[in-house]
Parts: sequence; C-alpha cells; structure tokens
Amino acid sequence: MQNVLVSGGGIAGTVLAHWLARRGFAPTVVELAPGLRSGGQAVDIRGVALDVIERTGLTEQVRAVRTRMRGMSVLGADGTELHRSEETTYSSGRLDNGDVELLRGDLMEILYGHTPAGVEFVHGDSITSLHEDAHGVHATFAHGQPRTFDLVVGADGLHSRVRRLAFGPEADCLSPLGTHVAIFAADNFLGLEDWQVWQRDGDAGYGIYPVRDNTELRIVFGWASDTPVERDPEAARKTVAERISTLPWERTRLLDALHRSTDFYADVMAQIHLDSWSVGRTVLLGDAGYCASPLSGQGTSLALVGAYVLAEELGRARDSGAGHRAAYERYERRMRPFVTLNQALATENPGGPAAEESVERAKNAIVLDAA
Repeated sequence: MQNVLVSGGGIAGTVLAHWLARRGFAPTVVELAPGLRSGGQAVDIRGVALDVIERTGLTEQVRAVRTRMRGMSVLGADGTELHRSEETTYSSGRLDNGDVELLRGDLMEILYGHTPAGVEFVHGDSITSLHEDAHGVHATFAHGQPRTFDLVVGADGLHSRVRRLAFGPEADCLSPLGTHVAIFAADNFLGLEDWQVWQRDGDAGYGIYPVRDNTELRIVFGWASDTPVERDPEAARKTVAERISTLPWERTRLLDALHRSTDFYADVMAQIHLDSWSVGRTVLLGDAGYCASPLSGQGTSLALVGAYVLAEELGRARDSGAGHRAAYERYERRMRPFVTLNQALATENPGGPAAEESVERAKNAIVLDAA
C-alpha cells in the first residue's frame, strides 16, 4: 500500500485524503493548525464540483447548511442605497441557480466528519524538509519524527511550504492582483436578515452578509495596494484598521468589530502560475499549485475537482503499473484547461464580478470520468 503525505488539512487536502483512502492508499494529512479550523467566509460549490460532493455522498449535508440569501443592496460611500437585487448577489451569483454557497467552516466539518478509516491526521505540525531518493521522499517535521513516504502532495495554500521546498521561492510563481482582503466575524449589529450589503468608497470597500441564522456577520473588507500584507496577524489588523478609519460608513462599529474579532484573516489577492505542478514524487493541489484567488469565486471548486481528479489518476496509474509520473501528467493535462478558465474569472472584470456566461462556462469546463 502506497503511503502519501498530504501537507494541508483544508478542503483540498481533506477531500484528496478521502478519495485516496477509498482507492486503497494510506494518506497522512499534516496540518499546521492545532485542530479543525472553524472560521472563514462563505464559499461556493459550483458546476462539476457539485458532482464531486455528490460522489462523496455529501449532497444532502451540504445543502442543509447552505446560506439563504434573499438578495443584496449596493451602498454609496455614505451608506445610501444605490441599487438592490432580489435575483443575484455578488458572492454567489444568481439566486435561482443550482450552485451552493455555505460557510467554509461548515464545509470543513462535513468533510472531516466523513473521512473514511485509514486517513491519519496530524495537527499542530508542519514539514521542514523534503529529500527524495530511489526509496521515496524523506520528510522532517517541526515536531514529529522523520518519516518516509512514497508520494507527497502540497495542498497547503497560497503560501505553500511544500511548493517552496520542492519548487523554489514563492516570488517566482505568485502574481499579485493589486488587491488585498481581510475577513472577520462580528455580531449582527446591522440587523441584516438573509440580505447582503456591498459598499465601496474609492479603492476600498466591504461585502457584509449574515450567517448562523442571522446571528452573526461575515465582513469582507478589500482595498487596493501594491504593498504586501503583513504576515503577522496583529500588524495586518493594524493596517486594516487604518484603512477602515478613512471611510465614513459605519466606521465606529466596524472598527469595534475588527478589534474584537478572534478569527481575523488578511492576505494579498494573488494567483499562482507554474509551468508544471509536479517535480519528482511531489505534486501540488489547489491553491498551492494554481490559486485563482477569491476574486474568481472558484477556489473551493478547483480544490474539490482537483482532489478528485488527482486521486483518480493516482489510482489508475497504480492499477495499471504506469507509476506516479503518468498520474501527475494526466492530472495536469486534465486540470489545466479548467484552471485557466477559472483563473481568468478573477481578471475579466477588475473591480466587479465576472460575466455570468464566463462563470457558467468555467465551472463546467471538465468532466470527472476520464477517457
């Protein structure tokens, strides 16, 4: 039985481990966080990614916790309503489509709870080195004992440690999009009821929507800047506070929510572009290999589909005796066109959502059953 080291216990890594275990592999998932991450914004599952959820047996659970938005309002700098829609929202598109929007934390709980036997999770640790030879990949860890694996998968996000160790510096493949984002939770001090508000003032603005039966808000604050976001959370929080302080609408309560938040997150909006997603026995998955950025609205779908396709190709190559190189090549050949179309959604309409036709084309631009 081949053992596979998966770096990153997010959506991509957890789904990959699920399908690897079902196909007879022995996956070990190493995750830096001490436990399951419960925070995060609303994410979308669209098109072919819904088929992955169906095949994983989770459709009913996922739809049960979806958001129930009735529409949205677009506000001016002073909070005056400029536009409203009961047909579409910026976060999830048309409300009458078959896509599913839900909180990332809810999706992770479902995925984690459905993990089959045979998957080993190691929380609170990270990979410190990878050395490949004829016998496999020798990995060392910040806390655990060194181990050897047949294969390694980097599913550890935009700032992937595996990618840095196996492929080189992040600067060689990261393409900033000139925008930054901060996400944090708050009590529903705006009294929103299944309704989003979007507000922009110059090069900064908010998307705010209620969750948890309208008891909480998720606040997504974006601003244009060419200066990298501080990786230290408190330094980043200070930067965000300074930007919010320049905006007039709900400034006091939003600043208070920012300072009180316990799940604050901020990062650059960027994409990852690599000539190849694999080297030797190591391969990249999801944001680590082909981040489209949250501006695309397709990061979760790319993670779900990529994980399914990679597991399928590894199983097929093992059964045929073709080896991991053949699996990696087929995985990349199948996923590249899908990734390209979805990355393009983030740049098609700077400052606004991509066209509905572009989203429809991109979200269905792959088939799960390989020829």
